[in-house]
Amino acid sequence: IKAVLLRFQEGYLQRDAAALDEFMQLFSSNTELEVIGTGGIYPGDDEWCCGPAAVRELVKNDWEGWGDFRLEMERAHIHIRGEVAWCAAPATVTMFIEREEGIQDYLDYLQALAKDEDLGSPEERLLEILRGSSNTLCELQRGETFVWPLRFSAVLINDDGAWRFIQMQFSFATTRFPDVRINAG
Repeated sequence: IKAVLLRFQEGYLQRDAAALDEFMQLFSSNTELEVIGTGGIYPGDDEWCCGPAAVRELVKNDWEGWGDFRLEMERAHIHIRGEVAWCAAPATVTMFIEREEGIQDYLDYLQALAKDEDLGSPEERLLEILRGSSNTLCELQRGETFVWPLRFSAVLINDDGAWRFIQMQFSFATTRFPDVRINAG
């Protein structure tokens, strides 16, 4: 299991698009394969990936645009029961976001947000703009290097004599109100 985790970590460090198909050998080809990224809320939507093709797309997108993902292997908890193993480990994602670039990216997002009537009433959109704007400015005041703590958990199965991921989740810790909220009706 540690060897699989190390190969997984190495793939995320190298980000070699030419090696993506080989990297995907770490995952079961079973249609029950499920990987939940930090943006996953509902099965099959956004970063809640069901099946090998969706997982491959998530990994590809991570390698192209996500930060430097690092598992804390020495703090990983690994358990094995027969043909099933599960693990949990703290991790970090580090990104460098230049202040001006971060502000411009958020301004671009705001233009789309202001026009998207599916996001609720004008007041709801304005509140989201205010919250996001203050958060962006607050975080950029803390520096341009962002290191976010992350929780990583996974289930592996012994698949034809090799341990492969069948379920995985990346999740950010939340110490304040979560970023996403479902309207209560």
